[in-house]
Amino acid sequence: MKLALLSYWHVHARDYEREALANPGTEIAVVWDENPERGAAEAARIGVRFEPDLDAVLAHPAIDGVIVTTATSEHHRVLIAAARAGKHIFTEKVIAATTNEAIEVLQAVDEAGVVMAVCLPRLSNGYTRAVKALIDGGELGRITYFRMRVGHNGAMRTESDPDGWLPAQFHNLAEAQGGALIDLGAHPLYLARYLVGMPESVSATYGYVTGRAVEDHAVATLRFADGAIAVTEVSFIDQPGTWELEVHGDRGMVRIEQPDLELRIRRARANRRERSDWEPVEVPADLASPFDQWVEQVKTGNSDADHLALALDLTRLAEACNRSASEGMAIQPSGG
Repeated sequence: MKLALLSYWHVHARDYEREALANPGTEIAVVWDENPERGAAEAARIGVRFEPDLDAVLAHPAIDGVIVTTATSEHHRVLIAAARAGKHIFTEKVIAATTNEAIEVLQAVDEAGVVMAVCLPRLSNGYTRAVKALIDGGELGRITYFRMRVGHNGAMRTESDPDGWLPAQFHNLAEAQGGALIDLGAHPLYLARYLVGMPESVSATYGYVTGRAVEDHAVATLRFADGAIAVTEVSFIDQPGTWELEVHGDRGMVRIEQPDLELRIRRARANRRERSDWEPVEVPADLASPFDQWVEQVKTGNSDADHLALALDLTRLAEACNRSASEGMAIQPSGG
């Protein structure tokens, strides 16, 4: 499958480049970038052709699919153009900055009959599968609380990185369409949606410690119809980085956190006044990467409708968070 890599705007572009070069079923045939100087340099680095005209890339009959790692502001335009050109699509999260734009993308994908996947990598992790199995099997009882924190120090100004190690465009509101929440914060949002469900309302608070135009850390609280609560925390200023996940139910709780990343469960005793000691939970192996899964889906011609529905809900949640932080009130996620 010959692929076009559309932009090196996102920090994960090189990760998907490596996967495409390593997968025996794919090759990168051409690079396009909204920044021609950046795109030409990256194309030369990996020894492929750079094409400054996106329409020319998408019109080429030899191109089977695209990897989309443009600015978030470009997703709507680029994804729809790729779908209408009949190209299969692998894209960095989120689908788009707004629900309406994301719906229009998915409609174009459906009408074109192409296979699209959004990179939601933590769904492939063994610990996510283990927690989902515990919830589905009733081991935790009725789910009452979810909390996940993920953070790194990419926005921190240090002696070695005076502007932080994240690329400058991540702090450009017009291009990124948000800050820590819409990017790194997508992980706790889609895991909350996957493990607990879609909330009734979202309340978000953003912080601007480094004084940039976009938030560098954020907290979002999700309220569910059955009374459950999910708290999602994200940071570009954590020293050191953080990664914590816990899910509580009326029969027990599970937790995983750095540095050991061991998944453990603690169960309620029969009288509910005590809890058991912590017990390790067996974690299955990770699934194939989202990129490799997409390649297999293209081979079979089968899109994953549940995956795309989850990706749409991620956009709904991210948009609700942005609105909540801006308007200072709880927001009901848009319909989708």
